[in-house]
Amino acid sequence: MRKLVFTLVALVFALPAAAQNYDAVATSQATANAVPGARRSPGNAIPVPTNEVSPQLQALIGAAYPPTFNAAPKNAAEWHALIDARAAIAAKNIPLMKEKFGVTVEPKIIAGVKTYIVTPKNIPERNRRRLLVHVHGGGYVFGPGEAALSEAILLAGFGGFKVISIDYRMPPDFPFPAAMDDAMAVWKQAVKMAKPQNMAIFGTSTGGAMTLAMVLRAKAEHLPLPAAMAPGTPWSDIDKIGDSYKSNEWVDNVLVTWDGWLGRAALLYANGHDLKDPQISPIYGDFSGLPPAILTSGTRDLFLSNTVRTHRKLRRAGVDAELNVYEGMSHAQYGFDMNAPETKEAFTDIARFFDKHLGYK
Repeated sequence: MRKLVFTLVALVFALPAAAQNYDAVATSQATANAVPGARRSPGNAIPVPTNEVSPQLQALIGAAYPPTFNAAPKNAAEWHALIDARAAIAAKNIPLMKEKFGVTVEPKIIAGVKTYIVTPKNIPERNRRRLLVHVHGGGYVFGPGEAALSEAILLAGFGGFKVISIDYRMPPDFPFPAAMDDAMAVWKQAVKMAKPQNMAIFGTSTGGAMTLAMVLRAKAEHLPLPAAMAPGTPWSDIDKIGDSYKSNEWVDNVLVTWDGWLGRAALLYANGHDLKDPQISPIYGDFSGLPPAILTSGTRDLFLSNTVRTHRKLRRAGVDAELNVYEGMSHAQYGFDMNAPETKEAFTDIARFFDKHLGYK
């Protein structure tokens, strides 16, 4: 009996390296958060999730930061060098994507604006009279030319839709409102190419913000609205406002922090305009009367709060809005690997949402 007691005592004292560490952390955290106000957390190493997450997405979640996350171009020439370097990398995947998804890409000038028409080789009968308009992401500075076509190809491929992808003008040469002026010029022509009730607008990140801003501007200018929209992880508040700008800072391995190139691009694009202008930060616009929306994000996304705030504001305005959030995913990673199951799932969900809300006659 005495031997058993000694054994139990030994276990109690041998056990707790981890438990003692936890107790110390719990005590210090209780002290640090003893008064109302900002919440403080200890430094943590967050493992790559495995449950409900594909190997392809696990690889993305565990990847190192992009080497350019903290880029700080000092002038237009340095911005152009950074933009061109990133575009060259992104454009390498486009030929393979065209082949995999069986789409053609045709450059076309619409209303004086560069665009690309992405057309599946086999369009379902139900989609023959439907047309999507795509505005790409890239912080308003990245993704010129074919470099930003991947999302348009994914939705054309998974959904069987014809897509107009807008190659809008960008900083450093063309700050706000050039991108929005280009997007709206194309929209005004696009609604002559198909019935607005058969059309949708979509985009991710910057493209998500522009999707919302386009619909807000179309409403203000009494133009036809699309039947649906998909603002994916939208940069709906361009300023550093929202919980996840802090809670997911240094956790998101795509954007990493607003204080890197992202915030610099925000100020470059805004060019002295109020960051709360609804055409720059559409979260501050009037969402009443907007078409149904589907939004997508991830639990590690720096823009998770942007997405959640947008979804709640749409719902509060009476808009039919869906929200998909993926485990462990950083910013926009649902579009990074065309072979990942989550990519197929995300874009199939968007396609189904559009099929539900778009006309087809």
